[in-house]
Amino acid sequence: MNRYTLGALVCLLLSAPLAWHLLQRRSADRQPVVRVATFNVALNRATPGALLAELRAGSASARQIAEIVQRVAPDVLLLNELDHDAAGEAAAVFAKDYLAVGQNGQRGIEYPFVFVAPSNTGEPSGRDLDRDGNPGGPGDAHGFGVFPGQYGMVLLSRHPILRDGVRTFRELKWSAMPGALRPAGFWDDATWTSLRLASKNHIDVPLGIGKQVVHMLCSHPTPPVFDGPEDRNGCRNHDEIRFWVDYLSPERAQWIVDDAGVAGGLAAGQDFVLLGDLNCDPVDGDARREALLALLAHAQVQDPQPRSVGGKEQAQRQFGKNASHVGDPVLDTGDFPDPVPAGPGNLRVDYVLPSRSLTVAGSGVFWPPQHQPTSKLVEASDHRLVWVDLAMK
Repeated sequence: MNRYTLGALVCLLLSAPLAWHLLQRRSADRQPVVRVATFNVALNRATPGALLAELRAGSASARQIAEIVQRVAPDVLLLNELDHDAAGEAAAVFAKDYLAVGQNGQRGIEYPFVFVAPSNTGEPSGRDLDRDGNPGGPGDAHGFGVFPGQYGMVLLSRHPILRDGVRTFRELKWSAMPGALRPAGFWDDATWTSLRLASKNHIDVPLGIGKQVVHMLCSHPTPPVFDGPEDRNGCRNHDEIRFWVDYLSPERAQWIVDDAGVAGGLAAGQDFVLLGDLNCDPVDGDARREALLALLAHAQVQDPQPRSVGGKEQAQRQFGKNASHVGDPVLDTGDFPDPVPAGPGNLRVDYVLPSRSLTVAGSGVFWPPQHQPTSKLVEASDHRLVWVDLAMK
């Protein structure tokens, strides 16, 4: 062995421990990534029990929805518009027989932790809220719905739900909000003071993710349409979103009281992800967007702006109302009617907004371009699944 070869061997042996140390350090520093998603799955049906019966019999649309979820594989998933029943059976059957069962060659995904949120939809108010002369219709419920729990909300998680810390705000009165947008001249005082703010619910569900506690702040405000010149749904949508602005601002949260009677908003310094179908686009559509813009600009909130190729493609193909939109169509999450003037066109209405204390590692909207076979899957809902990856500590 010559002197050069011997020296090289000595250097190699001496460097091996350093290389091993650096490799171990890199592995130790690698942050686990948690994927959080929201998806309006349009699994709402016209009569109570109809969704559960359909799921038990075999539902093609539920299989498509499940395949989308399996392809994205979120660790935490909020489902909007999945009919709620008192026993939570529809949510359980969907999780067990669809999500946990591989669809079209995908791997099944199990969520051992489930929170089925009670909803104001279909809950009788006893008043003629839509002023049609009939106090018992779906527009007279605390939240629009033909039966209690229609258009419900379910949170699925692969991380433990810290149930002692869960807060719900289903019964919080709209009139309790300082500066609430009361529709001018539409309801008398007795009716106004009886109204609930949430059309479904506002829920704060803390999860234990490793050593961290991350609050999932979930809601599904009413669409800001389907009303009259008083704009009662537009006002309510605005204030349902404004609830979160106040909830994240300790100096503004004193009026908030949860269903257990506990006052105040989220404690300062807490990690959170705000998610759901907010039914409001930042620039396009008919909504009153001031509350949404305040939320997106909130000092504690970051907006990863998830995007897709399919959103831009479909805005160009469908044209119509989309041609007059100002917002970037790569951010769209809803595929809505396009005819002018009635159609709203495609909009960004679904959000996953982490706190600034969390590190975003990626994001996206499941909306494949039309040439991909998976593009047919999105026909199961008029909304798209939105996801954000978070690098945890």
